[in-house]
Amino acid sequence: MLLASFDFIIIGSGILGTFHALHAARAGKRVLLLEKDNRPVGATVRNFGQVVPSGLSGRWYRYGRRSLELYREIQREYDITVRQNGSVYIASDADEWQLANELYDQRRADDYPCELWSKAQILAKYPALQPDYVQGGLVFPEEISVEPDLMIHRLITYLTTKYPNVTYRVNAAVIGCEPVSGGTTVCLANGERFQAQHVLVCNGSEFRLLYPDLFARSGLVVSKLQMMQTDPMPEVALPGNILTGLTIRRYESFAECPSYASLKTPDHLAELKKWGIHILFKQALDGSIILGDSHEYATATQTDDLGFDTRESINQLMIREASRIVTFPVYRIQRSWAGFYAQTPQEIFESDLENVHIITGIGGKGMTSSAGFSEAKMMDFI
Repeated sequence: MLLASFDFIIIGSGILGTFHALHAARAGKRVLLLEKDNRPVGATVRNFGQVVPSGLSGRWYRYGRRSLELYREIQREYDITVRQNGSVYIASDADEWQLANELYDQRRADDYPCELWSKAQILAKYPALQPDYVQGGLVFPEEISVEPDLMIHRLITYLTTKYPNVTYRVNAAVIGCEPVSGGTTVCLANGERFQAQHVLVCNGSEFRLLYPDLFARSGLVVSKLQMMQTDPMPEVALPGNILTGLTIRRYESFAECPSYASLKTPDHLAELKKWGIHILFKQALDGSIILGDSHEYATATQTDDLGFDTRESINQLMIREASRIVTFPVYRIQRSWAGFYAQTPQEIFESDLENVHIITGIGGKGMTSSAGFSEAKMMDFI
């Protein structure tokens, strides 16, 4: 039987897979993008929608900066919910303020626009913040927000509308990849088969359908994050990405600052640190506010141990800390959920199996860096 043939088959239509498909399509390649569910339902739609290169370091910071350009470029053609309202890191004590000043110096040195704002400036811009919490803020005006539950669907619509060389299939679970002369045959659970010169597996934290033995010994870890969303609060003005002192204490860009090695954890933050909690806010289009998050971990073979539910005790810890930071009633929660993403101490998990290339484990960098990373990665194949 003659199989439908493509230059690229990309397995997984989350943010990482979809941007790989976009860059292959831009190069004029015939692309088949496969999604095992009837729409993307993983980490890509279960996050804040914050695109914050400022929080990253090394190549991921550079990929993030390029991603900002790509997001804005696409937004000019098609509405994928991009809003450029910037990011602000709110320092709550002298140690966090010192780190904010050090990162400011580093980012200015590499020409990334940023500003240090006084307490008065921060409170004038963000009157919903508790005055006692704020010491100062580090602002990145070029950073953007997207709506996580909408963006990927609009990006896929843009991709498939603009590029007739892309075929998108949902409910298409891949259960096997077989090497053949000059490429690979991909086998779907429903019996369909397709062939391509290159196959890219952007599987997120799905480790059972393909190469389970490889993932079992990979060192990959799955992180479970709890997040919440308030009732709509149109009376609250909270534009952009709001990151707090706990974020300063957690993000890798600050970890590279000179003072980070001497950073101490105050007693009142110890319980939050135990659950990997750092508090972020992002206001959605309807005025509701996404807040979170926490971090629990399990190995690739033990992800079920994380459970499908959310711990109310963790939600209450986050609500209590959020109430120290903002004045609006954060306890008015309309929904909460858990997100799961794969990560590795090596920054990314990649494996070449003849003409199959596996790409996963980039942790929480997906929304910020996937566009730029996948553009660079496709250069290896095109």
